[in-house]
Amino acid sequence: MDKVFLNDKVIDTADAKVSANDSGFLYGMGLFETMRCNNGKVFAVDAHMERLFNSAKELEMDNTYTKEYVKDAIGKTLEANELTDARLRLTLTGGPMGNEVPESTLLITATEFVPYPQEYYQKGVTVVLTDRRQNAHDSLNRHKTTNYFARLLALNEARKKKAGEALWFSTENFLAEGCISNVFVVKDGVVQTPGLDTPVLPGIMRGTVIEAAVKEKMTVEEGPLVISDLLGADEVFLTNVIMGVLPVTGVEAKAIGDGKPGEITKKLSGKINELMGK
Repeated sequence: MDKVFLNDKVIDTADAKVSANDSGFLYGMGLFETMRCNNGKVFAVDAHMERLFNSAKELEMDNTYTKEYVKDAIGKTLEANELTDARLRLTLTGGPMGNEVPESTLLITATEFVPYPQEYYQKGVTVVLTDRRQNAHDSLNRHKTTNYFARLLALNEARKKKAGEALWFSTENFLAEGCISNVFVVKDGVVQTPGLDTPVLPGIMRGTVIEAAVKEKMTVEEGPLVISDLLGADEVFLTNVIMGVLPVTGVEAKAIGDGKPGEITKKLSGKINELMGK
């Protein structure tokens, strides 16, 4: 039977129960991290913890745990499920409403890692553009909250169109990100990605790819991008810790470059695979 870590111990999934007054369940007052474990090592676990704890502090959400406690709980979850290659999901909420003493809810799950189809990396994927917009004045920007309803709606619409992702623009019509990924474009050898103030989520893989590109002596620019930058790109790719670096070869009916994964995309994908021990 699958095991999860809930609050203070590992238990059977069927026995996991969250309070009916939990602030995350009732009002979406929660944060989450999706992590990748490969060969028994959780990729960039410290970066995940930093983002999670910074968000909890900035959003003034009750968090009664420490980074070391959570990292230890991750290890216990992997061990209980006898997994060395896994997809991990960590959810942290403010806990039950009305408690005199704060008592956050911590849930960690681990499932066998299932990679994206290899064909996606060989041929690339198509993305669509959603009509939904990200508002730079939204106080939840740059935080990975459990309020993913709008993103999942857009992603579902993309999949109905046989696309791999839906890209968002801001209310000022700047390219932002995907529903579950960050987006990069390559033009004349320069790697470009929307700046964090666009706004976009500071993805763990986003940061890793930027570091890898700089180490490879590539020019990297973070800043405003518009629709013409996307459609006129030589290469486009998506990133998150599960997909790694995923090439985009079409934006709706428009082919990107020659319609095949580009050389810079393939090079960065290889570097990320090396970092992840693949």
